[in-house]
Amino acid sequence: MKRLAATITCLAVGLLATSALAAPKEHPGKEEIAKSGYKGPETCEQCHTGKAKEFLSTVHWKHSSKIDNVEGIDPNREYGMLNRIYTMCNGNDIVNNLKEIPKNAAGKSKFSGCNTCHPGNHLSDVGSTGPEAEKSVDCLVCHSTDYDFRQRKPFKDDQGRVVMGQDRSTKAALAIGKPTVKNCMVCHESAGGGVLIKRGFAFTKDTDLHAAKGMVCVDCHKTNGHRIPTGYDPNNWANDGLRLSCLDCHGEAPHKDADYNRHTARIACQTCHIPRTGGAMAKDFTKWEQGPDKFFEPTTLRKEANETVPVYAWYNKTVVNTPHFIGPKGNRGDKASKIYPFKIFQGKAFFDKKTGNLLSMDFAPPMATGDTLAGIASAAKTLGITSYDPVPGWQTVYFGSNHLTTRTKALTCTNCHAVNGVLNFKELGYTDEEIRKLTNAEIYFEKLVNKQKEEW
Repeated sequence: MKRLAATITCLAVGLLATSALAAPKEHPGKEEIAKSGYKGPETCEQCHTGKAKEFLSTVHWKHSSKIDNVEGIDPNREYGMLNRIYTMCNGNDIVNNLKEIPKNAAGKSKFSGCNTCHPGNHLSDVGSTGPEAEKSVDCLVCHSTDYDFRQRKPFKDDQGRVVMGQDRSTKAALAIGKPTVKNCMVCHESAGGGVLIKRGFAFTKDTDLHAAKGMVCVDCHKTNGHRIPTGYDPNNWANDGLRLSCLDCHGEAPHKDADYNRHTARIACQTCHIPRTGGAMAKDFTKWEQGPDKFFEPTTLRKEANETVPVYAWYNKTVVNTPHFIGPKGNRGDKASKIYPFKIFQGKAFFDKKTGNLLSMDFAPPMATGDTLAGIASAAKTLGITSYDPVPGWQTVYFGSNHLTTRTKALTCTNCHAVNGVLNFKELGYTDEEIRKLTNAEIYFEKLVNKQKEEW
């Protein structure tokens, strides 16, 4: 009966919290918008002075930043999707800018490019600054709950320029407020070439504890000056200089159980509370497959959210970066390291036999004809590379598992400490004798028997 009363109390508190989240304050500028219409950032700037210029300095606009935790790169340069090459995308903004793809075998063309998720009109391109860039910012794509995403598609204007469309309707502007899950996930869920490809998670009440509580992305990723905090995902380099951790909200001792709290010193929260992952497991950029529309896409092996189990490794939040491996740096002896879960992704692409470096690919030629080497040649021309020898090879990338949080399906003692547990203690640096102790039922038997009695 006590447990039932506690459950009812929790549900009531949860419903009250959800109701509070569902009733945001009315935006004070709506009356002026209804009267005068919406003219883009200049309308917002009447109250939010300087915000458009502020936004131009963020990763969402620049697609790059200086990086201080990745090996082998210049700390004085900026890196990101603007100029970085790795096998999830095998290209970047420089070579795969928003463009019209050549006609395919069916005589059809289409618009494509990395910048379909760039929150501007594309004429003021990634990293651009100045008054015209400020005017092109798409404020509503993040802030309107009634944004017509069908209008957000590339087209050619009357001068023949490829432009990214925006919904600047009064209707959309009257629905402004705090970014919703949809505002964020319309880009982030579809990154990497399609839905659930790159990240492999859907932020819904069925897949994530935080979403089930009525939370939205920016409840954790709390912005400051349009800068958005991120974690230390080994594959995601560019950042706004703000970092995010589960401990920011939950503290160093988030459990009632002292044994669990003792584990947090060397085991990341994600390890127990994100036991599943999803998304692309592998891609082959050396072989593109033709779809029903007669356009080609790289061959991709993928799973849905919650379909695959992660791999566990020590991570001290610095990244090993070589042509054939991008992943966590750390070990058991490093006190800054914790055990984290990762999605393993492997990408096949062309490397330069002379230098060993990964070669970028322009997606336009292979998308139209399937000719991958034509894509390499086009990218090399754009980047000013005159001498190279392309050979196929594989790159392994570790993706951080930071979403799909669960409490009811979180790992418990037996998941890790049973003989057939999920942790490979040998690979994590433990001796045979230590492994015998760590996988002995003596560790957890009494605790779990007592819990079993309570539940039954």
